[in-house]
Amino acid sequence: MLLKILVGFLTGLRALAAGTDTTQQRLPPPPPLLLVSFDGFRADYLLRFPMPNLKLLYSQGVLVEQLKNVFITKTFPNHYTLVTGLYAESHGILSSHMYDPVSHKLFSPMKDTDPTWWSKAEPLWLTARKSGYKTATTMWPGSDVINRTATHFLPYNPDVTFRERLGNVTKWMQGDGNEQGVMFAVLYWEEPDRSGHIFGPENTTAMGKALKEVDDNIGLLMLELKRANLWGRINIIVTSDHGMAQCSTERIIRLDDCLHPDNYTVVDLSPVAAIIPRKDPKAIYALLSKCHAHMTAYLKKDIPDRLHYKNNKRIQQILLIADEGWTILQRGSTITKLGDHGYDNSLSSMHPFLAATGPSFRQGYRISSLQSVDIYPLMCHLLSIPPQPNNGTLTQARCLLAAETCGDTMLVIGLVVGAQIALITIIVLFRLLRRRSMPTPRAFQRLEVDDDDDSPLMG
Repeated sequence: MLLKILVGFLTGLRALAAGTDTTQQRLPPPPPLLLVSFDGFRADYLLRFPMPNLKLLYSQGVLVEQLKNVFITKTFPNHYTLVTGLYAESHGILSSHMYDPVSHKLFSPMKDTDPTWWSKAEPLWLTARKSGYKTATTMWPGSDVINRTATHFLPYNPDVTFRERLGNVTKWMQGDGNEQGVMFAVLYWEEPDRSGHIFGPENTTAMGKALKEVDDNIGLLMLELKRANLWGRINIIVTSDHGMAQCSTERIIRLDDCLHPDNYTVVDLSPVAAIIPRKDPKAIYALLSKCHAHMTAYLKKDIPDRLHYKNNKRIQQILLIADEGWTILQRGSTITKLGDHGYDNSLSSMHPFLAATGPSFRQGYRISSLQSVDIYPLMCHLLSIPPQPNNGTLTQARCLLAAETCGDTMLVIGLVVGAQIALITIIVLFRLLRRRSMPTPRAFQRLEVDDDDDSPLMG
């Protein structure tokens, strides 16, 4: 009887757990999705500065306090990660400056529209477009690449104001009588990155002013979406690519003090230097490995696996990584930035945040951290689009969604596992007790009789 009860209990729990997976099949068509990036928004700015509009936004939705981005923690790699779900070594956009040893081409922010650089991955605006959706991009890194654009796009122009960029996005998302609105749009803004580089993140006065402007723009975003009757009807994700570290003229690493510049070529300089040796790579590495206590040198094959920054032909033979806040320079150059990024992605100063709101998200919910590669599968899920191969997972990101009973599901799984363990334990104990209660067969003994049994029978 006890076994029947336990089996029935387990069957019910399994049905409850399975029910959470079938719920999505009954959902209506997905709402449109808007992804907004404010470049260089360090996660702890939310704690250090008043951000009333941003806090209002995520109070009606969700907050990821720290988004662990990918190495190198720079603008181009991380913006491409957000829309592909891939590490830099996989999508091929390794930094803001690159050299391709096969094509012998150089990449820079001013020479970024050649599709050769971007062809290793498909951004979400292309995948969504292939799925039949209209898409839009506004200044997003990689969005104006030849033959790889969204339905609507604005090529990068720093002179275009946030209001103008937002105006285009809302117009495209609204659509009109003749054209359906876009289902997926991305919007990029340069601040607070620009101010962070100039003043450094520890300059409270300057950064306070920059972040007030950012928060005002978030307020404008909310207002314009309400005016366009999009607020509450679309899903909105507000995030960033990286944080910012404070630099100083007292924290300088000069390569030429360790190695004559005739011995190497620099592709990207600071805070991660990509080095092409002109002579024996091992000899060059030996000198650079002893160059400075606040800089670590790696041969390509020895770059730590945790950085996911090794398996790509565009990664040069030697990589130099400066410690947080240190700047790598060559002879004759001086420090021009009091704030910088690109450092090890394990540093909290390099992490941005993520906030989201809309009909698909929970309200008043927050988690401490999430991997940036997980945002892409989350967005594909929101749009009901099959994702391209990626390095992310929905395991933790799905907890942000209103339709997911993330905590309850984990409880159900725990109950199922616990009940199974209890059932196995009871069965084992039952069998042991049953064995003990059974009579034990006596060992064979020779029958003993009295001596007079051998007497002759009496007639």
